[in-house]
Order: sequence, then structure tokens, then C-alpha cells
Amino acid sequence: MNQRQIEELLTRVKNGNLDIPTALGKLKHFPAESITDACIDHQRTLRTGIPEVIYGGSKSAEQIAVIVKAMLSKEGPILATRVDQKKADFVRQEIPELTYHPQAQMLTCRPIPVTREKIRGDVAVICAGTSDIPVAEEARITIESLGHPVLTLYDAGVAGLHRLLNNQRMLSEAAVIIVAAGMEGALPSVIGGLVSCPVIGVPTSIGYGAGIGGFAALLGMLNSCAPGVAVVNIDNGFGAGCMAVAINQNG
Repeated sequence: MNQRQIEELLTRVKNGNLDIPTALGKLKHFPAESITDACIDHQRTLRTGIPEVIYGGSKSAEQIAVIVKAMLSKEGPILATRVDQKKADFVRQEIPELTYHPQAQMLTCRPIPVTREKIRGDVAVICAGTSDIPVAEEARITIESLGHPVLTLYDAGVAGLHRLLNNQRMLSEAAVIIVAAGMEGALPSVIGGLVSCPVIGVPTSIGYGAGIGGFAALLGMLNSCAPGVAVVNIDNGFGAGCMAVAINQNG
């Protein structure tokens, strides 16, 4: 339940169009609903602007399905991250209205509608190499599910900077830019030196031995000399997407 829905509910009670027992029934699970293995925070959007999201990586397919069904009983978007194909197939058999995004390994349903006057502009999602696309896609799907427009530029890393420079107009017009990169993680610094908007670096675990599963990229981004570059955790496209949405809100 979001702020608009609560206001409508209270207005209907005030005007005599809704009796108190019915209103209490609608507020029964305010602010949370306890079900088997989970306690769903239905009011998170009201507090933070970002809804409850299911992390599917360490949950069973059965647990994901139960949680999704409970969330579908209320209004709002459905997002589940880190859901592999086998789990997704099981959940979609139970709940066919869900959409599965295999590269991002996400299940989604009911994206939030957002009007242009409520956002600052487009969010650009860029990744250094094709191997970084899954993380970039996790960011893109998150942002689009939360109602914000996204532009993408994939495989535009520092080994071929002309690919990036050919898209400078997109960079300059973006309100926020997410940059996913593995190896040495240099791309967010390069982009940070070209634009005035916030840049969110996402280190990925792509690379050879001394990359240490993304730590080299993480440390490189944290040590960026370009101003306006912030960094999220390794492979955390979802977190980057949420941060971009928070920045892109217009009031």
C-alpha cells in the first residue's frame, strides 16, 4: 500500500463510502504480513520509495512462489533477483503472469508507472564488456520495473574508447549513469571525467586471477580520481539500479 492508496482509503472512510471494519480489513497487514518463512514489508515503498524485493539466490523455488503470491495480493511491482532458470520455470508454472529475464536472472510483474514530470531524466546503463551484461541487465530491469526510462550501451570498455566517445551525446544527456565493469574497473573513472551527472560504478567479478573475483575492480573504482563517482558492491546491479532511481526522483 502506497501513500496514494492510504489517502484514498481514509477519504472513503471520511466521506462515509467505506465502513471502518472494511477499512481495517484492508489495513490488516499494515505494516507487514507474516507468512511461512517470510515477513513481507508491504509498506516499504511508502517509507523508502523502493518496494520489497525478493532475493532468490538462497531461497527455494517453493519459498519464492509463496512470497510472490502474497505480494500479488497487494498492489505494487514484483521483483525477484538471482533466480536461476530451474527456479524460474517452477515459479512461472505456479504464477504464469510473471516475466523471466534470463540474462538478469530476475522475475518481474506489474512495473510501477511513473510520469516524466516525476523524474529528472533518463538513466544510462553502460557496461565495459559483453561478459558484464548480466550485471548491467539486473540494473536495467530493476530501474524499468520501478518506472524509470533506461538507455543502454554495452561492450564499450576502455580497450576501445572510440565506442564510448561515439556516444557522448547520450552520456551528456543522462540524468544518472550506471557503469558495470570487471578486470581493472577503469570505465567509471573515464566516464566520470566526461559528464556532470552522478556516476554509479558496479564492479563485476569478471576477470583473471589477480582480479580476485571483482576486488581489483572494486578497489580501482573506490580509488577513482574522477569526482562524482560512487560505488556499490561487486555484481550488485540491483543496488545500483535502486540508487539510480533514488537519484532520478524529481521531488
